[in-house]
Amino acid sequence: MTWAPTILRIRDISIKMHVTFLLLLAFEAWIWSTHGLTGIAFGVGLTVLLFACVVLHELGHAFAARTVGIPVREILLLPIGGIAYLTRAPKSPRDELWIAVAGPLVNVVIALCLRPFVGVSATFVNFPGPESAPSVSLLLTGLYSANVMLVLFNLLPAFPLDGGRILRAGLAMLLSERTATTYATVISQGVAAVIGTIAVMSGQIFLAVTALFIFFSAGNERGESRARSLLESRLVGDAYNRMAVTLSPADRTSRVVDLILTSYQPDFAVVQGNTLLGIVTRQHVLEALAAEPADLYVAAIMNRDFVRVAHTMSLDEVRSTIGAASDDVAAVFSGKEFLGLVSLVDIDEALAVIDYVDRNKSLSPAS
Repeated sequence: MTWAPTILRIRDISIKMHVTFLLLLAFEAWIWSTHGLTGIAFGVGLTVLLFACVVLHELGHAFAARTVGIPVREILLLPIGGIAYLTRAPKSPRDELWIAVAGPLVNVVIALCLRPFVGVSATFVNFPGPESAPSVSLLLTGLYSANVMLVLFNLLPAFPLDGGRILRAGLAMLLSERTATTYATVISQGVAAVIGTIAVMSGQIFLAVTALFIFFSAGNERGESRARSLLESRLVGDAYNRMAVTLSPADRTSRVVDLILTSYQPDFAVVQGNTLLGIVTRQHVLEALAAEPADLYVAAIMNRDFVRVAHTMSLDEVRSTIGAASDDVAAVFSGKEFLGLVSLVDIDEALAVIDYVDRNKSLSPAS
């Protein structure tokens, strides 16, 4: 069972819903049940429509990302909101600004479309509660208020909200990306501290959780920015595995199992002469053994449609390329010559070493 099944596909983007979203539907049905079946239907319907607005918000990010050459393959719906997974980070502050602004703009358009159908006194504080009788007017007012709240909340200058990314993009037009991220992180954690203080003083648990989420997400964003900077400084040609064991098409899965157990090597190039035919991963072997106990030739289970990267690409570019292909490993080439394999695990291990060296270099006293 998957915890986030795909419920919809739009323009090759999978919309996935985490199963915990059903708990939110059940909760909304329960709090509106004081109005009977009509109330239950209202609570569930309002929640579904609200998350439809969230999906549109995330699609705004996704389609904006595609216009600057960044594929988005998945949007995940959680009880706290949605996440559009970009396959790589934007290459320029302008790209990040455009992608970040696109989501809230969608909610602005929705709110403007709903405005003629709600009362003139409707504001973002008019979100309906179960003390009100369900009605179409109340539903429209709730949707209007929610979209206004989404815009205002998302524009807070704090990671991982859109406002935090807009802030960094603006700073990065004047400073380096890494410095801009550092400043944006400090501001984000300051915003989190203010929200946390308000939460403690007012006794609002959900607000306190939101503050913690913003605080730690900002720290993660700073770490990811550092990782990108360090990985950009190294070429994949300096980091691929030169000592890896290779396979021939005539090898069988039993040999791969022995190699996995004795070498701890998870990925194997299948070569014939100097030509790379395919890649066999530990996952391929496990799936083959589960489906067919027979000792198959590796040629029958290898992946022929593998990711190719040039040895002159940076580790960060390779990481993005592998991620965009929804894969775990890539073949490194110098022209037409196959050099070796590099995986996301290899890149993570390289990052750990590069980070350690960089930190110790910065701590070393000047001679």
